[in-house]
Amino acid sequence: MSGVQAWAVTALGAAVLAVGLRDVFHTLWHPSGHGGVSRRVMAAVWRAGRRARQQGRSSVLAGPLAMVVVVFTWVTLVVLGCTLVYWPHLPAGFVTSSELEFQEGPLFLDALYLSTVTVATLGFGDIVPVSEWLRVLVPLQALIGFALVTAAVTWVLQIYPALTRRRALAIRLSLLHRVDARRLVDDADSDLAAPVLESLATELVQSRVDLTQYSETYYFRDGDDQASLPAMLGVAVHLRGAAREAPRSDVRIAGELLGHAIDDFARIVALQFLRDGLPPDDVVDAYAADHGHQVTRP
Repeated sequence: MSGVQAWAVTALGAAVLAVGLRDVFHTLWHPSGHGGVSRRVMAAVWRAGRRARQQGRSSVLAGPLAMVVVVFTWVTLVVLGCTLVYWPHLPAGFVTSSELEFQEGPLFLDALYLSTVTVATLGFGDIVPVSEWLRVLVPLQALIGFALVTAAVTWVLQIYPALTRRRALAIRLSLLHRVDARRLVDDADSDLAAPVLESLATELVQSRVDLTQYSETYYFRDGDDQASLPAMLGVAVHLRGAAREAPRSDVRIAGELLGHAIDDFARIVALQFLRDGLPPDDVVDAYAADHGHQVTRP
C-alpha cells in the first residue's frame, strides 16, 4: 500500500470513527436527542415488526432489541474505524511479542484483532504501537470502549423514567375513562374538572418533551391497552371536546389548554415518526395503529 493510499485509508477510518462518536453524542447528550445512525437503526427494527403489530401479535421487545442493535452498531463503527486507521500502519508502526509474528500479505485481520481487543479494554499486550501518534490513539480507543459501556448504561437510565411517565399518564387516562370523567366536566357544581384537565395537559406536555428529548421511546410498545398512551390518548381527545361545551368557564379554559397540549403532541409525533401535515385527530388514530392498538374512545 503506497503512502497516499495508506493515509487515505487512515482518513476513512477516522471518518467512520467520527460518525460513530457523533451519533453517540447526539443520541445521549444533544438537546434534540436525534442521532442519525441510531434513529435509522431503531426505525428499521420498528418497521421490521410492523406486520406483527398489525396482526395483533405482541412486539413489546422491539424497543429493547433496537437499543441493543444501536449499541452494537456504535461498537462496530468504533472497531471498524480504528481498524482502518491501524491497517495501513501494520507492521511498521507496531511491534509484537516474541511469540507472535505478523503474517505476510494483507494485515487487515491483525488490525481488526488489535482494534477489537483495544475497544474491549482487554490489553493483551501482544501488539504494541511504537509510532508516537499510534501510542496516543490506542489508549484513546480503550477509553472510548469504556465510555461506550457507560453510555449504554446512561441511555437505559435516561429512557426508562420517560417510559414510566408515559405509562402513568396512560393509566390515569384509563381510570378517567372507566369512571366516565365526562360527568365531572358537565357538572356545574364541581370544582375538580378544571384541575384534572390542567394536570392532564401538564403531563401530556411532559410526554411531548420526553418524546423530543428521547425519541427512541416512541419505539417502545406497551402490550396492555390501559398502560399504552397510543391507545388511551383518545380519552384525552374526548375530554377536550366535552370541556368545550362545559357550563363553567374555568373548565372550558382548562379544556383549551388540554387541546393545545394534544395538538402539540400530535404535531411532534407526525413530524418525527408518521407523516407531517396530518390533522391531530388523524395522528391520534395513526399513532395507535402504528403501535398495534385501537384508540379508546368513550
